[in-house]
Amino acid sequence: MATSKDYGLGEFAFPRGWFMIAAAAELTDKPKPLRYFGRDFVLYRGKQSGKATLLDAYCPHMGTHLGINSTSYVVRDGQHIDGDGIRCPYHGWRFGADGKCDDIPGLKGSIPKAACVRSWPVHESMGVIWVWHDPENGEPEWEAPTLAEWDDPAWVHWKLDDLGTLPVHGQEVIDNITDMAHFGPIHGIGAVEFFENEFSGPYVTQRMIGPHRTLVESGEKLYTDTTYHGPGFLLSKMLGRHPSIILIANTPVDDGVTHAWHALLVKSPHEVAEQEDVAVARAFQEASLAAFAQDFEVWANKRPALRILQVNSDGPFHLERIWYKQFFNPRAKRAEYCKRVDGIHRSKGQGWTVPQLRTG
Repeated sequence: MATSKDYGLGEFAFPRGWFMIAAAAELTDKPKPLRYFGRDFVLYRGKQSGKATLLDAYCPHMGTHLGINSTSYVVRDGQHIDGDGIRCPYHGWRFGADGKCDDIPGLKGSIPKAACVRSWPVHESMGVIWVWHDPENGEPEWEAPTLAEWDDPAWVHWKLDDLGTLPVHGQEVIDNITDMAHFGPIHGIGAVEFFENEFSGPYVTQRMIGPHRTLVESGEKLYTDTTYHGPGFLLSKMLGRHPSIILIANTPVDDGVTHAWHALLVKSPHEVAEQEDVAVARAFQEASLAAFAQDFEVWANKRPALRILQVNSDGPFHLERIWYKQFFNPRAKRAEYCKRVDGIHRSKGQGWTVPQLRTG
């Protein structure tokens, strides 16, 4: 297992960006303990507002985990989530969605200012709970994840494939966005006809055309337009057997350990997706997952590529690794990295024959 320091990424162990932390459906009437970015959290849905809240896990009183308990009468009496707050199962202190303690049973006098835990900015969209993580505690630098297609009834909503943790750094996952040479050996693309990367601030896009043994019929071509929105997730618009959009999310658990998810949004041929369209979409998502699993198996069984023996048929790994560093360093340095990579790097082909993939 290699760490951010081993890769020489920058000042921070964990990057800045929007990251997936849970499927929205996982939030029931019980809090959910989580671990990401080398720290412990508790995630819950407020009973009054219905909004998701993410707090640091440990009560400042005596260090009790706010989200793990099954025997306390606070839990057994249904008081664990209280309104939009959460009560510590040990002494009943209640913390609001802002992280401040607003009730201490039996207290005479005012609540100490230090009676608080950190509250994190979260966003719920597309069936996912996202968190903005920033080592400098700044406001989000780019928009929270969203897709217009999610609200179009012609599109079949994805089911989230939770792939668990990988003993690899996110750097190894991000490398895929510039890896032209792996498409043939891993995915059975006989010949990549077109491949380019565009770097633009916090975004990096891969555009590719070629046959694909898993996702298109024999003799047909797969067209993909894939963008990483910061270091935490990609959305890939794909024209092949069906118009679809792939989600792949990766979130650091600890430095050098990554949690990954996969999902696929599929467009039906009807204005409102019918039940038979759902079955088709689920089958196509299984095919997409099978294709992603080919990458996943490699990542789970490789040594860290701290240095890449890059050849001219690879794709621009060197640019992608510079781009990735912007998220591990102070915002004040971001422009330095972007200036070195921003623009289009074409590895193969004479032109992008589909200027914009119109999946809508």
